Amino acid sequence: LSILLSLLVPALLSKSPDCGGILTPAGLSYCKWGARICRVAHQAVLVSRHLHFCSTRNQIKSVEVVDLSLSLIPDTGLRLSMDVDLGVSPAPSSTKVMRLSIVADLQTEMNAEGNLELVTSACKPTIEEKQSTEEKQSIEEKQSTKEKQSTEESPNLPSLLPPLSEHPSAWFAAPFPVTPSCQVQYLPLAAPVFSKQGITISLQTTFQVSGMAIPLPVSPVPFSMPELASSSSSHLTLAFSEHYYTSFFFAMEMAGAFNMTILSPLVACPPCPEITPLPWQMGSLFQEDLPVVLQAVFRSSPWVVLEEGKAALKLFLTIQVGAVSPAFQSFLSINVDTSAGLLLSVANKKMKISAEAIEDIELSLAASDVGPVPAALLEELFLPTIRAEVPAQVNAVLSEGIFLPHIPAFTYTDVNVIIHKDYVLVPCNLQIQARIG
Repeated sequence: LSILLSLLVPALLSKSPDCGGILTPAGLSYCKWGARICRVAHQAVLVSRHLHFCSTRNQIKSVEVVDLSLSLIPDTGLRLSMDVDLGVSPAPSSTKVMRLSIVADLQTEMNAEGNLELVTSACKPTIEEKQSTEEKQSIEEKQSTKEKQSTEESPNLPSLLPPLSEHPSAWFAAPFPVTPSCQVQYLPLAAPVFSKQGITISLQTTFQVSGMAIPLPVSPVPFSMPELASSSSSHLTLAFSEHYYTSFFFAMEMAGAFNMTILSPLVACPPCPEITPLPWQMGSLFQEDLPVVLQAVFRSSPWVVLEEGKAALKLFLTIQVGAVSPAFQSFLSINVDTSAGLLLSVANKKMKISAEAIEDIELSLAASDVGPVPAALLEELFLPTIRAEVPAQVNAVLSEGIFLPHIPAFTYTDVNVIIHKDYVLVPCNLQIQARIG
């Protein structure tokens, strides 16, 4: 497998999105009180001890976030407003309360390495004394201090807000496990777009098998995030193209996850006049009764078809029919083309996918070591087993689901999965996950 992947890697991935998400103003309003933003505010005021208003003898005794807000600026970015009361002790026996206010405009840019960076395009921090127990400053002195902070400290906002300086890409671009040998990763292709709808980001899905990135099939149709209804009350809407699901099944096929062994109820036994012709032909190859085994692999990549309100999975299998005596010995090869409905749902941070009962199935003889076998006899002997076992084994592989793009501190609730032609929408709400400590 490693050799095969190394040959495929030079075929570079097509840089086109296959999924994405829109964080709505309602979602942004929810996130502003999230654990990450609160930690940003807390750390911001802790490092404010380095501001010039705090001399080396000053100590911050208390920190209280009075107000914190994030708002959208269409076509530009975000505006962060924060008011913090600091209990400052210039001397052991005295304490005064200082109000630190920061108003900053934030933009997201993509750097040369392909990572998103949050940068400040404008910043205005101010500081004033709210209450003091000793040595009150004059109005002129306070005004002078405020001007000093606004002019000298504005360029240094990234040092005041270190968590915001981290790459936003890292919030959701970590590799997530799919199977023991397969991982999925979501990479942003451009900086997010800020509009009245919310914050829109387009993502490209990549898969690694045995530690190596695999080139996925090129999407036949470019994907773009659909417009949302203005009445949407969800925090977030995720969107996944038809190509996203086909890529997922392709990666699973490359990882060998769908290779399956099926035990048939048939038995290959030595010739007996009372049994059907095919078992007689099979039995002529063996000296004892042996159970018939079916080994299935994909002869062509599976693909997914999305229509309004429904999804279907197309499978193209080659099934070797044989017996273990002692090693597996094949005497028939059958081509199987089948279609099954797909059920899609979301639990926590994963998309759950399961195959329903097989809807359409075609069997044809590919090769035979026991002479010609009529199509009707193939169906009589093997169709019930294939119809029951193939979706069951596919579902056993899919049971873990696939991680969706997400920020680690949040999970998804109130989820609704809506299937449209060529894409799937997942409107949902965000829920902050409690963290011990």
